[in-house]
Amino acid sequence: MNAFIAAMQLLVAAAFLSIPLVRHRYGATATAAARAELERQGVRTTVLAENGMRFDAGGHETWAPVAIATVVAAAAGLNLAGGSWAGAVTWSVLGLVLAINCVILYSNLTAVKSVEAAFARKGDPELARIDVAALLKTAESGFPAWVWVLQNARHVVVFGASALALASLALA
Repeated sequence: MNAFIAAMQLLVAAAFLSIPLVRHRYGATATAAARAELERQGVRTTVLAENGMRFDAGGHETWAPVAIATVVAAAAGLNLAGGSWAGAVTWSVLGLVLAINCVILYSNLTAVKSVEAAFARKGDPELARIDVAALLKTAESGFPAWVWVLQNARHVVVFGASALALASLALA
């Protein structure tokens, strides 16, 4: 049973690592597309960088998923080793992962509203002029179409593998 739980945890870890890998590979193209959209809108092209908005693998788009994957992989190792804390750690880690993934999913679904609200809080008149929906759609075009499938598959893997691991643990 511990091997199955560990395998599910390693699937979750791999799913989280897919985020920075895709952003590393295609983020520059998405950023270039976003800059072109800003230019089309008559907004200075540096405004996103000045305000910490990125489409590449920098910042929290790398450290957060890598940290989550590392913690989940460590919990998998604990399960494989048969440690006495494995069950408690699995419940804690996967419980947090499920909550974090809900936040990520919500963020994905409300991206336009969230970015508009963030821009409004900054008080920068240049940011207020941006058509955020057009900006995000254009930036998204910098990623291959299959990334949308990967993003949804990632959510299915995280939710499904976490649920299977926790159900297995509960039934053990």
